[in-house]
Amino acid sequence: MFRKIGLQVLLVGVGFLLTAGMLVYFASTYTTEFRPAPGGTYVESVSGFPQSLNPLLSFYNDADSDVTSLVYSGLTRLTMTGEVVPDLALGWELEPGGITYTFHLNPRALWHDGMPVSADDVIFTVGLLQDPDYPGPPDIGALWQSVRVERVSDLVVRFVLAEPYAPFLDYTTFGLLPAHHLQGISAASLATLDFNRQPVGTGPFRLSEVEVQDGQITAVTLKRFQRYYGETAYLENLVLRFYPTARAAFEAYKEGLVEGIAGVPASLLPAVWQDENFNLYTAPVAELTMIYFNELISGTVPFNSTPVRQALLYGLDRQAVVDNILLGQALIPETPMLPGTWAYTTEDVPVYPYNPGQAAALLRAEGWTRLTVTDTLRNAAGVPFRFELTVADEPTDVALGEAIAEQWSALGISVTVRAVPPLALGAVLEGRSYDAALVHIMAAGDPDPYPFWHETQALVGQNYTGFRHRRISEVIEQARLTVDRQQRLALYREYQQLFMREVPAIPLYVPVFNYAVDVRVQGVQLPPLTRTGDRFRNIAEWYVLQRRVVVNELGGQSEGSER
Repeated sequence: MFRKIGLQVLLVGVGFLLTAGMLVYFASTYTTEFRPAPGGTYVESVSGFPQSLNPLLSFYNDADSDVTSLVYSGLTRLTMTGEVVPDLALGWELEPGGITYTFHLNPRALWHDGMPVSADDVIFTVGLLQDPDYPGPPDIGALWQSVRVERVSDLVVRFVLAEPYAPFLDYTTFGLLPAHHLQGISAASLATLDFNRQPVGTGPFRLSEVEVQDGQITAVTLKRFQRYYGETAYLENLVLRFYPTARAAFEAYKEGLVEGIAGVPASLLPAVWQDENFNLYTAPVAELTMIYFNELISGTVPFNSTPVRQALLYGLDRQAVVDNILLGQALIPETPMLPGTWAYTTEDVPVYPYNPGQAAALLRAEGWTRLTVTDTLRNAAGVPFRFELTVADEPTDVALGEAIAEQWSALGISVTVRAVPPLALGAVLEGRSYDAALVHIMAAGDPDPYPFWHETQALVGQNYTGFRHRRISEVIEQARLTVDRQQRLALYREYQQLFMREVPAIPLYVPVFNYAVDVRVQGVQLPPLTRTGDRFRNIAEWYVLQRRVVVNELGGQSEGSER
């Protein structure tokens, strides 16, 4: 009997030791993690109201672009460095000669109503862009009018250009429209379509609901498209609420109505910095703010002198302007191209650190002198160095203009800030009726500077400074004709070197986009933005729900509950 009891005690002891050993093993080899889980809703406030949820009409309105970037997709898309990569297309082939592009569509791509995407949709959408009545950007219409489009098969389409044009791929990023919904409509009627508030696209989210008050779209609800050809998002719903001002968009968060705020202006950043529930993401925008010098008025202002233009750059503390007016929310570029993009380089590019002494020396060498430090500079004929700096009549631009004028006044230059209505600034530039001007240039996509700085554009195009330089013109001509990336890099390197040697304009700053998102929203990454809608570029990785997973450190996992 005692033997049996002893044996039982022994077995219990062995079992206890085995159980303890197993527990120690599991404790040492298994851990619990929380990982993203599908589902949930993210709500965001946006300042401004959408007008048309149509990708061909969204170029002028960021709120439109925010929605269309989620609902639609194009043959290609831009990466964060400005590279063109496949999207609806699996890829493309470029034939020798550089004028024929053949695109192959993804056979898995579907419209939100379940219909397959085909070459007919590409041909239909391009036809609207080619229509002389197309109401979008004129350069887009003009480019597509010069391209022949051919249907090779259901999933293959060919574009034939009139001549080699390296930036062409950048023009294939437009969102496609469904031919089976819109066949027969004209470009002139695009803006009046009911479709613009009931869109059917191919993007990662489909439209579920549109809220309208007094004829204005105030909110849209988007649902994850389960049959999307790309990476499926975790989020089930994404709601964008629209407000008249950035302040109203910020107050919506304070009232608990939203979890994110798009485009926080510098004036509201202190409030965001103080809120520990925010993650603030910042990224540069594809926009370059410059100071233009009108060389066509050299009879009254010496802007046709390279040393004078160099002196104005040496005499301007750009970082101080950005810090004081924009609260540091901008980048200082060293060339007229966007930092971080594939063509930007500072290799052998002249640099101009703030140096008022060097500025004064250059001005003296050009014959501009003054008797006392409080006088205005004058030339040998007694003409004072005086001009107007034209800016858009908006608080930030006026403040920038006054800060610039104050710095240049220290050099003995009399600068008067001239504020004009924002919509009138374009006419002032086109008419070349200004001395100097503060200009915001959209620099999205391909870096081709031909429209802005080629000598043929000096009188009738967008070269509003009237700057003419034969070698710069040759370089940017060649760069838009060759599709060889290394050749283009070498040409754009020379262009940036020459530009900063001549300084026909001052690259002042590249603005940044500030994006405030509640800490409970995870997976957000903010790349450099071509359009504001690019903040959703990695939307597939965002999540608000998590699931508990038991992970074997030696490999494998066992799923648990959500939270």
